Amino acid sequence: MVSHSLCSLVVALVSCTNGLTMHGGLLRSLGSHVSRLAMSAPDIERKTGDNVEQIKDTKRDKVMTFSYDMSLEPQYEKPTYPGTGNGLGGDSLKDEYDVIVIGSGMGGLACGALSQEYGSKVAVLESHIKPGGSAHTFSRMHKGGKYSFEVGPSIFEGLNGPSLNPLRTCLDMLGEDLKCETYSGLGYWTPEGYWRFQIGSAKKFEDLIYEQCGKEEGDKAIEEWNALRKRLKTLGGSTSAVSLVNLRQDAGMLATTAGATPYVLTHPDVFLDLPLTFDSLHKTVDQLVTVPFLRNYIDTMCIFCGFPAKGAMTAHILYILERFFEEGCAFCVPVGGTVEMAYAFQRALEKRGGELSLNTHVQELVYDKERKRCVGVKLKNGRVIKAKKAVVSNATPFDTVRMLPDGGDAPELPEGVREWKKVLGKLPRHGAIMHLFLAIDATDLDLSHIEDPAHLVVQDWGRSLQDSQNLCSFFIPSLRDPSVCPPGKHCIHVYSSGGEPYEPWENLVTGSPEYEAYKKERAEVLWQAVERCIPDVRKRTEFSIIGSPLAHEAFLRRDRGTYGLAWAAGTSAPFSGLLSNLLPFPFPNLKTPVDGLLRCGDSCFPGIGTPSAAASGAIAANTLHPVSEQIRLLRETAKREPKYSFLDPGPIGSLYEAAVGWSTPSSELRGDGEA
Repeated sequence: MVSHSLCSLVVALVSCTNGLTMHGGLLRSLGSHVSRLAMSAPDIERKTGDNVEQIKDTKRDKVMTFSYDMSLEPQYEKPTYPGTGNGLGGDSLKDEYDVIVIGSGMGGLACGALSQEYGSKVAVLESHIKPGGSAHTFSRMHKGGKYSFEVGPSIFEGLNGPSLNPLRTCLDMLGEDLKCETYSGLGYWTPEGYWRFQIGSAKKFEDLIYEQCGKEEGDKAIEEWNALRKRLKTLGGSTSAVSLVNLRQDAGMLATTAGATPYVLTHPDVFLDLPLTFDSLHKTVDQLVTVPFLRNYIDTMCIFCGFPAKGAMTAHILYILERFFEEGCAFCVPVGGTVEMAYAFQRALEKRGGELSLNTHVQELVYDKERKRCVGVKLKNGRVIKAKKAVVSNATPFDTVRMLPDGGDAPELPEGVREWKKVLGKLPRHGAIMHLFLAIDATDLDLSHIEDPAHLVVQDWGRSLQDSQNLCSFFIPSLRDPSVCPPGKHCIHVYSSGGEPYEPWENLVTGSPEYEAYKKERAEVLWQAVERCIPDVRKRTEFSIIGSPLAHEAFLRRDRGTYGLAWAAGTSAPFSGLLSNLLPFPFPNLKTPVDGLLRCGDSCFPGIGTPSAAASGAIAANTLHPVSEQIRLLRETAKREPKYSFLDPGPIGSLYEAAVGWSTPSSELRGDGEA
């Protein structure tokens, strides 16, 4: 999860500049901007005859990405599976809303619920029959018993009470609780054997270092670890100076982030580290850390953002350095499954009068050529729903650009918008994910050798951790939440890293002997991972389900089942704003060259992961509304819960609000008649 550090302030400044340039001015200057990108970031221009480029080198020092040209397949329709809905819902929707949100992942739900809190009339449209995106839960009945499985992330910190986790912060801002069970460690199954990382104790981590490294190398490792923490201390210390939920993409950010002023004034050296915040972490690690155990640990802490230290923003490690070693820190299991996070946002949305429409697939974005803006969406069932202020896409950039037609029965797009669509459609991405869902008999099963439900399994430290046949995770939620399966049983979700190639799958016919054989072949490493912990797991299995990239794509509505955008830190992504010429900002802007169209989700800052996606949704909602509404909610939250006192922009914020409030939201996001 990305740190709530000074990177929040930097993003605010970048965003402010973006907000002044992304509409109108961008359309005039796009040609030269794209030319610069072609020279500085040639990866976005990759093409092959079969429309795929994979970095096939899986050695440890390589970064794995995939790339496609979405413009070559405009008629491609995502596969659908029985039980996920036909997408033909939406009949009960009104004809117009202030804000339409496409997708009910954490970003879309956070955006929708906060937008409704800020006074807009909101509809969140979800293609699937369940909310939550990658954070939803599905169930299967077996011999009269119900088994519930996760389909996405399983390792969360800070959900059990007010915390710096932006997902939990958003829920607290909306007055919603989330019941969780907790645990304090993460199990590692490595070539060297089993070990456990315990959070909430700096002393326990030092003990682990000595256990794995011995006295001489352990002394060196602790010295290097302390050097890394010292090097990043000023940046890391700013984690409670300003939160991601304080951000917005217009001049109003001067007011909402003013609460960080005291920290900045007392730590002026933080400005020297601005480029470091968004640069690749491996550059700092390579300078300071040589002990293999430490380097391996750091890579595994980063991999949840899609990259190891090479490719991950330095910001990704700051929260871990500051928070994971504080007493009381704990991992969390939402009781009832991760879908409970979605239900909490849904409650917040609907309590305030907003709507969540499931099984409602958005076929295309409606572009008004005369007004030069996105004015709504066309549903799969043929209905057109208008958006007075904006449409916010929580879909991936690859799915978003496919929803924006160009010519034919739709208006032709301006050249600048066409270039934006083309470039986003060719951005590098992570691969897909393999899943294995197991229901097992736990009779006489001795699990006393483990303490936690979450585990990482590494086959070979010399291979890339992005390789889906090298790194995987397994999660046994029933160790903490017995409600997910019948008594005497366990549910296990095993999933690979986001590097499974899609191409071998796309020409296979689901259900065919070839497809089933390939599923079995690619899932074998997942079975072997669980066998490290439960040697007789195959004998204990009541039933099993293998989820291929085709299933991942269909169930989670993500093009080719991708884990997400894969722009490695160290260079600026396309359309990341003017300040990207000074700072290596690795995310495209959430604003677009189409007035009335915004994006949120894991392809926007702050990146992959449910907390980060929720933060992106909050930033989008903030940007859509007057800064006075955002400051009201920040202050109400800080007053209600002292742990959130840092959210309050303070008196300096009031001064800035008086100066810039009139300009928020920016003109292209205001409704009709709001000049």
